[in-house]
Amino acid sequence: MTLRVAIADDSALLRRGLAALLEAEGMAVVCEAADAAELLACVDRELPDAAVVDIRMPPAFSTEGIEAAKEIRRRHPDIGVLLLSQYVETENAMSLFGGNPDGARGLGYLLKERVSDIDEFIDALRRVAAGGTAVDPDLVARMVSRPQGGRNMGEELSSRERDVLELMAEGRTNQAISRSLFLGERTVEAHIRSIFLKFNLRPEPEDHRRVLAVLSYLRAGGGH
Repeated sequence: MTLRVAIADDSALLRRGLAALLEAEGMAVVCEAADAAELLACVDRELPDAAVVDIRMPPAFSTEGIEAAKEIRRRHPDIGVLLLSQYVETENAMSLFGGNPDGARGLGYLLKERVSDIDEFIDALRRVAAGGTAVDPDLVARMVSRPQGGRNMGEELSSRERDVLELMAEGRTNQAISRSLFLGERTVEAHIRSIFLKFNLRPEPEDHRRVLAVLSYLRAGGGH
């Protein structure tokens, strides 16, 4: 089944480049929007599987993309939204995920530089369109390093646990984490159990829900 995608960015060059990339990967770009209003009209009309949205768009170039993403989620909760940003913007990004872990389904946040890694970008977009989550590892690292209650939540994590957490936040399975870090799957499972223990989170049976639980915890504690 062909994935149908809407693109929103004020840069015509970037829109065209993204459209060409997605079409080369067999996806259908149903519209290219220059601002949030145009994007919302397109989404209402075309009902794409996913929207790739720049966080900063006209007129104020502040949080227009975030607000548009929230509105898309309100009107069409089954449409995936992948946000792109030039910089790591912790508060803006995590405000989209909400306090309920289920609210993060079908949402993603990537730095624009990740688009240059075509395979990873396409994988993230497909994952978000399918109801999964894709979070840039730089965002996770920034959140983990933020202090909470006078201490740094990331201080309790070993460097290897940080690596595992970042890959979890990208939506990777235990097997994929094992391959990426050259670790045995049982070792990866042990690191994940340790992460949840340190964060006082009970592991869920699905990898996706574990990722969302971690993100929710970090948002509640580390994102302020």
